[in-house]
Amino acid sequence: MSETEIREWVIDQAYAKERIDKYITESWEEEVSRSQVQLWITSGHVKVNGHPVKANYKLAEGDHLEVAVPEPSAVEIVPEDILLDVAYEDRDVIVVNKPRGMVVHPAPGHSSGTLVNALMYHCKDLSGINGELRPGIVHRIDKDTSGLLMAAKNDKAHASLAAQLKDHSVTRRYVALVHGNVSHDQGTVDAPIGRDPQDRKMFTVTEKNSKHAVTHFVVLERFGDYTLLELQLETGRTHQIRVHMKFIGHPLVGDPVYGRSKGIKMDGQALHAKVLGFVHPSSGEYMEFTAEIPSDMEELLTNLRSR
Repeated sequence: MSETEIREWVIDQAYAKERIDKYITESWEEEVSRSQVQLWITSGHVKVNGHPVKANYKLAEGDHLEVAVPEPSAVEIVPEDILLDVAYEDRDVIVVNKPRGMVVHPAPGHSSGTLVNALMYHCKDLSGINGELRPGIVHRIDKDTSGLLMAAKNDKAHASLAAQLKDHSVTRRYVALVHGNVSHDQGTVDAPIGRDPQDRKMFTVTEKNSKHAVTHFVVLERFGDYTLLELQLETGRTHQIRVHMKFIGHPLVGDPVYGRSKGIKMDGQALHAKVLGFVHPSSGEYMEFTAEIPSDMEELLTNLRSR
């Protein structure tokens, strides 16, 4: 059984007088329905300044909002025979090359076709630390990002991999095609990321209620109005690369949320998790894996080179 997850916010002046159920629904990292949030509130899982409230409670500036996410109720996640591109597998860990368009784990109301469904069919044994909806999942990549992802087959392996992610010792290098000509051959974006106050389903660089975020980049190739980058994550915030690239004026090609409507098109952002390295939970050996750029992204690059 996993421990109860606590999520907290300190309410900014901009959201004073907003209904608490609306605020939580729009601020939730994953998709969650307002009726689900209201159920959490009536069940006592939501507190403001340490006290339970009603769903129509109007927030005040400075309120400390806390949601104790209850254990997921028994959910039947059905193993599905979905083809997996397995880069490595043993009794502790599996590394897969996730295709663009695949969701990593189920969410309420969306319980099929995910990487977890495929892993449950393929592995039969996955760590239970993250509960029924996310067995074995140590970290995520976005639905429309392709590339390497590791999953744990037992709790010992899960704890080891999670600790490595926490202390930033996991190697995660991405390849991305961005808009514009990046002028520096290499650089670092060190800018905190938090909720976008204008649209809380998005993230942005902000000093308010944010988390430290660092992305390093190196230019691989220039195409005039586009640039191919290799990016290395030092931290792992939600949408980090996508937000940081938009922040420096070079959003990802094809990004439906943070990108540009003009220019070359792609079904999902041109972002690929190419290199993943970690210390094996049992052997203590450092292991590193590489997944080549997917064909749709490679085709895009070939077209740019031939212009």
